Amino acid sequence: MKPLLDQIAAPDTAFYQRALDRQAQLTKPPGSLGMLEQLAVRLAAMQGRDDPNLQHVHVSVFAADHGIAAEGVSAFPQAVTSEMVKNFAAGGAAVNVLAKHLNARFEVIDVGLLQPVDLPNVVNHRAGCGTGNFKIEPAMTALQLELALVAGQSAVTRAIEAKADLFVGGEMGIANTASASAMSAALLAIPACHITGAGTGLNDAQIAHKAAVIEQALHRHQKHLDSPLAILRTLGGFEIAALVAAYIRAAQHGLPVMVDGFISSVAALTASRINPACRDWFFYGHRSEEKGHKIVLDALAAEPILNLRMRLGEASGALMAVPILQMACRLHNEMATFTQANITTG
Repeated sequence: MKPLLDQIAAPDTAFYQRALDRQAQLTKPPGSLGMLEQLAVRLAAMQGRDDPNLQHVHVSVFAADHGIAAEGVSAFPQAVTSEMVKNFAAGGAAVNVLAKHLNARFEVIDVGLLQPVDLPNVVNHRAGCGTGNFKIEPAMTALQLELALVAGQSAVTRAIEAKADLFVGGEMGIANTASASAMSAALLAIPACHITGAGTGLNDAQIAHKAAVIEQALHRHQKHLDSPLAILRTLGGFEIAALVAAYIRAAQHGLPVMVDGFISSVAALTASRINPACRDWFFYGHRSEEKGHKIVLDALAAEPILNLRMRLGEASGALMAVPILQMACRLHNEMATFTQANITTG
């Protein structure tokens, strides 16, 4: 796993300070653009340029099935995962609409559906035919984990080759909120009931059942949950593992990341536990309605850009935030300074 631990450079502090200085000279009261100012300043430091720019967005949606679905932890049948992958490939999902609007490069990757989807525009990088049922066995073998991590790294390689300015990762997998809830409970050492939510639309009794299943799994595997990678292998999903590796690889290459909702944020938390320096390269698109998302965001000390009460996944919330980041760049680059506008400040 050495590539995950390779060094990550920090964003450029000189460009950060220059961007701060420019913000102080723009024709507005200091701080009046709120979070938009900090977004532009951070992106300038990440890109190492005085005029931060965000034209080329790369979207990778990772899809996989989960053995834990057999425990009745989702409101939807497992077959929906494959059907949604076909929908992504046909351009009919929410993420497709948003990616098209942004003129973003879009791909969907089969990291481990139960049955492969034989479509030319689905990237095949399978780690297995769905994970194991983590209530009774580890979700994946060491080899499967490695394959899923490589799938995420490969997606970032494609993004870099396409000259992307921003990497956006998404996920699809029925029952993956159960995996993400189990992982976050283990990573944060909190009871499953504190972080387990409705996922695809469970009622209170179904949520309680889901939390109980997760708690049983945590108890069963507790001796082996001794590192972030062990937690990922034991409780996670192939698509979550791919996101973890993608986030770290992007940071290693100085490629900014927009993190999506609950599941993606659990991947970001895992990535930051493996290689803490990657956190400096993350933006957080939105706060999801999923119960555990605020807890995970707080653990990351993350301030999401939007709160639209979304809980779809697919990278949809992250893509909704991209225009905000683009507008922050435009304001930073194109507003006049007080000197240019011949305005005297006192």
